[in-house]
Order: sequence, then structure tokens, then C-alpha cells
Amino acid sequence: MTVFEFEAELWLYPGKGGWHFVTLPKDIAQKVKFLAEPKKRGWGSEPIIARTGKTEWTTSIFPDKGSGSFLLPVKAEVRRQEKLAAGQKIRIALTLDRA
Repeated sequence: MTVFEFEAELWLYPGKGGWHFVTLPKDIAQKVKFLAEPKKRGWGSEPIIARTGKTEWTTSIFPDKGSGSFLLPVKAEVRRQEKLAAGQKIRIALTLDRA
């Protein structure tokens, strides 16, 4: 299993719902696109397992035309457990979920 590790800023989507995201670095996004299975899921999403600090969760990353990368949603529970807030740089380990 390939694990991608990177550091990126946590940011708040400026719309309804208060969603928080991390944008994958473009070099990692290119590797994910190369390894990803053909687009069988909605919106071109890719199932992943993410970890920051001691917290691991299962989610999906979504392609973002604006950045040319993928967006990783960071759940409220994860932010609470790791004491994270928008504007912080966080370390992420990401694995494509092939289960």
C-alpha cells in the first residue's frame, strides 16, 4: 500500500455548512490520479484512509478544478480530537482505500 505524507493548511469553505478541507499538494495529486481506479464513483472521488496525529478516518478525496488537485474533507470529530482550526498547517498521511 502506498502512503502519501504531506503538510498542508486546513481551510474553511466559505459557504454553508462549515466544511473544512485540506488541498493535496499537486505532486501528490498527480500520483493519486495515476494510481486511482477508473472513475467509477460520483464526482470523480477516490476513497481513502487519512491520518493526522493519532486520529485515522475513512473518507474520500474530491477533484477540484480550481486548484487542479484534490480536496480532503476533515471531519469535525477529527478537528476536535486533534485540536485543529482553520489556518493551521497539519501533517496528513493518506492511503488509497482499496478494500
